Amino acid sequence: MFFCGLNKTTLLDYPGHLASTIFLGGCNFRCPYCQNKDLLLHPADYAAFTKEDIFDHLTKRRGILHGVCITGGEPTLNPELPTFIKKIKDMEYLVKLDTNGTHPDMVKKLYEEGLIDYVAMDIKADPEGYAASAGLGMQDGNELTAQKEALLSKVRETVRFLMEDAKRPDFDFEFRTTVVKELHNEATFRGIADWIAGAPHYFLQSYEESEGVLMPGFSAYSEEELKAFASLIKPKIPSVEIRGV
Repeated sequence: MFFCGLNKTTLLDYPGHLASTIFLGGCNFRCPYCQNKDLLLHPADYAAFTKEDIFDHLTKRRGILHGVCITGGEPTLNPELPTFIKKIKDMEYLVKLDTNGTHPDMVKKLYEEGLIDYVAMDIKADPEGYAASAGLGMQDGNELTAQKEALLSKVRETVRFLMEDAKRPDFDFEFRTTVVKELHNEATFRGIADWIAGAPHYFLQSYEESEGVLMPGFSAYSEEELKAFASLIKPKIPSVEIRGV
């Protein structure tokens, strides 16, 4: 596991809780608007912390922090993730997992073993636009097409699991989409609303350009435009909210 970042205290990453956020390197998507390009492309070079550093921090902050967010990159790529999280849970922290949904078996395992309390899953786009938004459309060939379909099948499986099977009373989840003007439009959100209709929490996150973006040059919708998308979605996902504006 590559521990590429540690936000020691945050009120933003875990809804309703004071938390620390751990950034793990490596990802199987190449979303062109990703804000953490170094974690995707060179995770070993940016492994700034050891596992001991992480647990030393969490030990010192016991009784002050309530939760730990595990993000990336894509954390579920790491086979040792359950063992790592179990040590965090043994310290009596709540655990939130950020994921792109491409490893449903890992998400199910963590859920069934009581190792996660909250999941935030990215919905990159409607199914038709998913490959482009996830950065899987930058090559041609049958092999990539098969890879796209396999990954999207896994994403759909994770959505189904969260929506239909994850019924623990002490567990919650959200879906979220980073909204990029060049990749998302009204049809995108009609498709997403149909797909995840009835979701308990759905967030539209405003895109923000930064030095860490994988492929700079994208732009954000205005707050008014995001509100218009939210109004479009509300009949099927009443809980839709806007972040980052």
